[in-house]
Amino acid sequence: MNFIRREMEDYRILLRNIPSLVISLFIVSVIMMNLLANKELFSVKYLALDCGFTISWISFLCMDMICKRFGGRAAAKISILAMAVNLAACGIFKLLSLSPGMWGEYYSTGMPEVNDALNATIGGSWYVVLGSSTAMVCAAICNSLINHSVAKRLRTGGYRAFAARSFISTGIAQFVDNFVFATIVSLHFFGWSWTQVIFCSITGAVMELLCEVVFSPMGYRISESWEKEKVGEQYLLYKSEKTVMEGAV
Repeated sequence: MNFIRREMEDYRILLRNIPSLVISLFIVSVIMMNLLANKELFSVKYLALDCGFTISWISFLCMDMICKRFGGRAAAKISILAMAVNLAACGIFKLLSLSPGMWGEYYSTGMPEVNDALNATIGGSWYVVLGSSTAMVCAAICNSLINHSVAKRLRTGGYRAFAARSFISTGIAQFVDNFVFATIVSLHFFGWSWTQVIFCSITGAVMELLCEVVFSPMGYRISESWEKEKVGEQYLLYKSEKTVMEGAV
């Protein structure tokens, strides 16, 4: 119980200190990934990508920004929170998809099959929710651990250090994310081959990493502005005091 109280207090202070726009963007990107994962972007013999790849880099950039200022554990905790909100959103979508009303597209086409297809997509299949949730948690923990570990070994600061820790952690974590999701969902339910799973995981990670390379300067400037403006000072002080107390015990 004491552990739960400490963690809840940590969450409370953390959420009060991280800029709300970043948390909102993080959560929205996770929910959008879950919806877009229902559709293939393209599929050929040795390569297949779903539309979720076009959004997933946003959540990893948010994680890297949070990790730089607040630490790896904070980034992992926000990732778990985002996944919890995503599961709640999926539950709401599922319940409302069972309602008897019709979607707007039904009135445009007059085809009940369109309404059924939208209900199935928005309601979400259990295996897509399971796959995306498992993949995101694994990737978030992997990204936070690697980002923090690389940062500890860097002797310099500035954008190069931020880029090094971000690119390494994102590349590996994106592969983990893609591979776990493709293994759970695409392999068994979309009819992908193991060749497609592996190539998709590698290619998707490269594409998402390229997106982060493009937008990482913006993420670095934002995280640097947090430090200059002392954003999150309360949480960092609380974390420091907590570490000292745990060490004394």
